[in-house]
Amino acid sequence: MSGRLLRLGAVLGVLLACVAAGVLVAWLTGAVLAGLLCSAVLGLGAMIVSESLMGAQLLAWLRGDAQDAPPAQTGVWGDIGHQVQKLLRRRNQLIAHEQQRLTQFLAAVEASPIGVLLLDTHHQITWCSRVAADHLGLDPRRDIAQPVTNLVRAPAFVEHMLSGPNGQPVIFPGVGGMRISALVQPYGDGLKLVLTQDITERERAEMMRRNFVANVSHEIRTPLTVLAGFVETMTQLPLSEAERQRVLVLMTAQAQRMQALVADLLTLAQLEGSPRPPADRWLAVSELMTRAQADAAALSEGRHALHFDGGGDAQLAGNEAELHSALGNLVLNAVRYTPPGGRIDVQWTVQDDGWGVLRVSDTGIGIAREHLPRLTERFYRVDGSRSRDTGGTGLGLSIVKHVVQRHGGEIDIQSEPGRGSTFRLLLPPSRVRHGHTSPTPAAGVAATTS
Repeated sequence: MSGRLLRLGAVLGVLLACVAAGVLVAWLTGAVLAGLLCSAVLGLGAMIVSESLMGAQLLAWLRGDAQDAPPAQTGVWGDIGHQVQKLLRRRNQLIAHEQQRLTQFLAAVEASPIGVLLLDTHHQITWCSRVAADHLGLDPRRDIAQPVTNLVRAPAFVEHMLSGPNGQPVIFPGVGGMRISALVQPYGDGLKLVLTQDITERERAEMMRRNFVANVSHEIRTPLTVLAGFVETMTQLPLSEAERQRVLVLMTAQAQRMQALVADLLTLAQLEGSPRPPADRWLAVSELMTRAQADAAALSEGRHALHFDGGGDAQLAGNEAELHSALGNLVLNAVRYTPPGGRIDVQWTVQDDGWGVLRVSDTGIGIAREHLPRLTERFYRVDGSRSRDTGGTGLGLSIVKHVVQRHGGEIDIQSEPGRGSTFRLLLPPSRVRHGHTSPTPAAGVAATTS
C-alpha cells in the first residue's frame, strides 16, 4: 500500500511539472493548444525515461549475483524486484536444504562398512567413499576421473568389470591381505555403482567352521572305528577270558575318550553362548589352588615335584567352575607333558598395576616358538599322537582362553623346547581383591579338564 502511494505521489509530481511547463509555453506563445501538447509530450517523455532507468537498474541487479537487496524502486519495477528477491531466497533455502541432505547421505555412506564407488560410462571414477578407497587401495581425491581398471589390477576384478555386470559379486585379494567382495550394479544412463565389502573375517570364520567340523568328525571317528573293530572281534572270534578283559579295557578307554571330547565341546558351546560371569560373586584363590593341587597330585602319582604358592586371602570375582576349569587345564597339561622327576610350580601374584596373575610353570619338553600363536586354537596339537596318548582332546587350551577372556583377562604363553613352559592367566583389577569375606558360591558351566 505504501509503495503504491509513493508511486502515485511520484506520478502526480511529474504531471504537475509537465502542466507547469505547458502553462509556461502557452503564456509565452499565447497558444493554449500548443501548451497542452507540450505538457503531454513532456509528461510522456519523463515517464518513459523514468521507467527505462528503473528497468535498467533492475536488469543490472539481476545480471549480478542478486545477493544484495534489489534497487529501491517504485511501481511495477519495485514489485518485480521484490518478487524476484523472494523467489531467489526460496531457491537458496531449497538448495541449502538439499545440500544438507546430500551431506548427511554422504556421511551415512562413509560410515557404512560397505564401500561405494561411482563410475561413469568409461569406468572412470566419479566418486569414491573412504571405505572403498581402503578396500581397493585408492585415493578418494587424487584418483577421481581415473579408470578404475588401471588402478585396481586384480585379474578377477578387471575381468569382471570388462565382462559387464551379471548380478554376482566377484571376490579377489585386496590391500594388506584383505579378501574383498565387489558387486557391480548399473544405474542411470550407462553409469555403474560398485559396492565393496571386506570378507576376510567371514572367510576366516567359514574356514574355522569347516576345520572344526572336520576335526570333530576325525576325533570321533577314530575311537568309533576302534570300538567297531573290537565289537567285531568279540562277536566273530573266540577269545580267552584274559583277551576279552583286555579288549573291554581298551573299549572303555575309547568310550571315555569320546565322552571327554563331547563334554569339552559342550563346555565350549556353553562358554560361547552364555553371558559374562558377574563381577560381584567372589571366590577364594586358595580354594582354586587347593583343588588344582589335588587334581595334579592324582594325575602325577608322585612322579613330579609339585609346588603351589600364593593365594592367601586373595579373592577373584567370577564363575568358580570356569576358573577352576582354566587353572585345572593348565596344571594337568603341565603334568602330562613334564617327564617324571620334573618340577611344576603354580603361583598367584598381584602386579603393581593391580592385575592378578595365575602362573603355571613346568620343566617339561617345551614348545617351539612357531606353535605358540596357535596353541589356543581348537584341536591344535603340537604332536597329535602324543596328545592323544596322554588323554587330551585338543580343546583344553581353547577352553582356558575362552574362560579368561570372559573374565576380562588374557592368556600369556612362553615356552622353549627342552626348557619347559610358562602359562599366565592375567585377570583385571576389577576382579581381584584381598580380604577375609567368605566367598559367594558361583554356579556356572561345569567345565572339564583336558
